[in-house]
Amino acid sequence: MHINLKTKIPGPKSISLMEERKKHVARGPFHSTPIFIEKAHGAKVWDVDGNQMLDFASGIGVVNVGHTAPEVVAAIQEQATKNIHSSINVLAYDGYINLSKKINEAVPGDFAKKTFLCNSGAEAVENAIKIARSYTKRQAIVCFDHAYHGRTYMAMSLTSKVKFYKHTFAPFNPEVYRAQFPYQYRCPTCNGNCSASNTNSNSNSKAISSTKQTETFRSDLESKCEPCFQSFVNMIQGQIGAENVAAVIIEPVLGEGGFIPVPIGYMKSLRKFCDDHGILLILDEIQSGFGRTGKMFAVDHYGIVPDLMTLAKGLGGGMPIAAVTGKAEIMDAPPEGGIGGTYCGNPVACAAALAVFELFEKDKGALLSHSEHIGKIIAKRLDSWKKSYSQVGDVRGLGPMQALEFVKDNNTKEPNKELASKVAKYCYENGLISITAGTFGNVIRILVPLTISEEELEEGLNVIEKGIEASL
Repeated sequence: MHINLKTKIPGPKSISLMEERKKHVARGPFHSTPIFIEKAHGAKVWDVDGNQMLDFASGIGVVNVGHTAPEVVAAIQEQATKNIHSSINVLAYDGYINLSKKINEAVPGDFAKKTFLCNSGAEAVENAIKIARSYTKRQAIVCFDHAYHGRTYMAMSLTSKVKFYKHTFAPFNPEVYRAQFPYQYRCPTCNGNCSASNTNSNSNSKAISSTKQTETFRSDLESKCEPCFQSFVNMIQGQIGAENVAAVIIEPVLGEGGFIPVPIGYMKSLRKFCDDHGILLILDEIQSGFGRTGKMFAVDHYGIVPDLMTLAKGLGGGMPIAAVTGKAEIMDAPPEGGIGGTYCGNPVACAAALAVFELFEKDKGALLSHSEHIGKIIAKRLDSWKKSYSQVGDVRGLGPMQALEFVKDNNTKEPNKELASKVAKYCYENGLISITAGTFGNVIRILVPLTISEEELEEGLNVIEKGIEASL
């Protein structure tokens, strides 16, 4: 057993620390669990009360290579003895260049690329929008329902969910337009019928295989979702004018929105529309990148190439670092000094990120192979839950980036946030760290470290299943 609990969760030390937190820390930052961590390694965490737990959250999809990966720790330690900070704007260092080169080589596209490094996903999104507007000389930005792009003002304007990401913070940035996301389970245009395989029957799961993807998909990922895409076109033509749109930004797999993949046909239609109208396509791979979907980037499932990509989370193996990467001519549009920041591309964070790349390259990509393998295990278990529990309305994802959506009724699809919260609470009380997601708060997302063993994975999945049974 990998879970070993010595106290009730939360334990007495965690309870005491939470009281101190309430006295001294602003209430704004939320806590999905009432647990304080002492240490972590691989897929395990130990709280301050000595409880050993399994982590299915990965710091919200950050420690893809595992907590305190020895190679990442060693890179951090070595760099910290040399230069912790000099600011790339004052004294340059080769780590920034070397990491930019690695990223340029890794992201798709048979053309010259350049990279800008920053500190967080929201900062990457902010700068991607600046770069797009500078290059196109246009203002309008199109985003989507259920999107999450961050908490700074442009990123927050692009984010869909109001509470509590945007509540009380208006007014938001102008020239931001929101299109309908192809959420096949809840498609408002097609009434949930935009794919032949996605019905209310629990027996209609479908496996689609091609040269581009081999995971088990529960909805028709090949679909163009033509009515959904036409609503996107109508919105641009009727409300904005394509000639005024600088960029379209989309997550290939929604993160906070509930782990919903964009259908492949829809993504290809989107790429063509942008090409036809001189619009930049920005893919937000902040949560879906670095092996999270079984491939290095989620876009690798789609057979298209974006103009710009935003990266963060898994890039640094736990260190705060992010990037905007894209076509060199686009990236060079802002004038010198137009983008930047004091801490951007910190040398210690760059060293950690370079170690992350080495881990993905090690043993001929064994980590990505393992990621794909555990994704199939997760998919199989989630499919079984959908068949067994009527309150599991939908299961979906790419690779190990999986989620299950709870409903009160499989016909009405009324969201069941209460059940998701109960399951998440059961999980942490029984030694498994899990987190919810979704616009309606009714989704449990699985964000395991990609280094997790099969035994650890099965033990954690067993806790979730017991949580479902106990919460019904």
